[in-house]
Amino acid sequence: MKLAHGARAAAAITHREVLRFVQQRERFVAALVRPLVWLLVFASGLRTVLDSGGDYRSYILPGLCGMVQLFHGMQSSLSMVYDREMGSMRILLTSPLPRGFLLMARLFASCVVSIGQVYIFLAAATVFGVPVSAEGALRLLPALILGGLLTGALGMLLAARIRQLENFAGVMNFVIFPMFFLSPALYPLARFAADAPIVHGLAWLNPFTHAVELNRAALYGDGGGLSLPIVLLSTGGIAWAAIQAYDPARGMAPRRR
Repeated sequence: MKLAHGARAAAAITHREVLRFVQQRERFVAALVRPLVWLLVFASGLRTVLDSGGDYRSYILPGLCGMVQLFHGMQSSLSMVYDREMGSMRILLTSPLPRGFLLMARLFASCVVSIGQVYIFLAAATVFGVPVSAEGALRLLPALILGGLLTGALGMLLAARIRQLENFAGVMNFVIFPMFFLSPALYPLARFAADAPIVHGLAWLNPFTHAVELNRAALYGDGGGLSLPIVLLSTGGIAWAAIQAYDPARGMAPRRR
């Protein structure tokens, strides 16, 4: 595989994903409204979770950035299942480029779109009075790249295992909500260490937890720790499993003779 051919294919796949997202206005609005509702409405009722008098909206902002990427990763898996049923993924994978490279290019394209959504959300958050410094937004970019690859790889793995489009909604809810609520997106996990050690342990094993911690460390210089190697290892393992499991013919009805 020549480098120029690979770069051209990756650019074409990324352009297709960006164009698809831009043309689906309802998806764009949903991606923006969902975290804003949590930021402006639910933050008012959950402010008492913090002992300090700080702005609770600023505390949950890194978690909501992760939320945007998590939901986009699941939506990306939906589009992959749809493309597989329609046959477009089979056409893509018949190109002379390696299957693993093409799937990684699709993963990269999903990551690019999710990063764009996060920055649009951060711009909207500043309009509603939640401070986001330009330096913090710039430091956030590497964390968003890792978070987008992690959630995109998880979505790809789900797309590899889901046989039919009708099964997607139930599986998506089964994955999204446990991952989101078993994370420090809305409240500090340290509070559960003594009173709910099982919950604390499950949350620590949740790779999305560490993606949120990377966002928080990038925005506010708080936390991080082992989150970087955990996110790297989780992303690599999930992406490898997705590439191995992906079958473009899965879910397609057998031809009648």
